[in-house]
Amino acid sequence: MQLARMSQDGLFEPRAIAATLRTSSEEVGQSIGLSKDAVQRRARIVSAKTQRRLRELVEVLNKVQPRFGSDLIAYAWFRSEPLAGFDGRTAMQLVRDGKAHQVMDYIDAVDAGVYA
Repeated sequence: MQLARMSQDGLFEPRAIAATLRTSSEEVGQSIGLSKDAVQRRARIVSAKTQRRLRELVEVLNKVQPRFGSDLIAYAWFRSEPLAGFDGRTAMQLVRDGKAHQVMDYIDAVDAGVYA
C-alpha cells in the first residue's frame, strides 16, 4: 500500500484504504475496532484514535504485503489467519484490542526465523 495514496492532507483516509482493499470504509473500520461514524464523519476521522488505528492497519499490511505479493491477500491474512502464540487470535483481533505492536513484533520474529 503506497502511503501517499492512503492519505489526504497528512491524514489516513478510510475511503482510500477501502478502495485499495476493494471493500467499504465501514468494513475497514470494523476490522480495526472502529464504528461506522469513526470512518465516515470528518470530525471522527481526524481524531487521534481513528488515525492511530488506520496507521496500525496500514503498517501491518505494509509489513506483510511483500510476503504475499498483494494488498488483498495481506488483508485476508490480517482478518483470518490465526497467529501462533496468541491463542488462535488473528492480527485483526489483536489490533482491535490495541495490541498492534505485538502483531508487528510477531511479524518481525517470523521474518527472523523465530517461528519458522
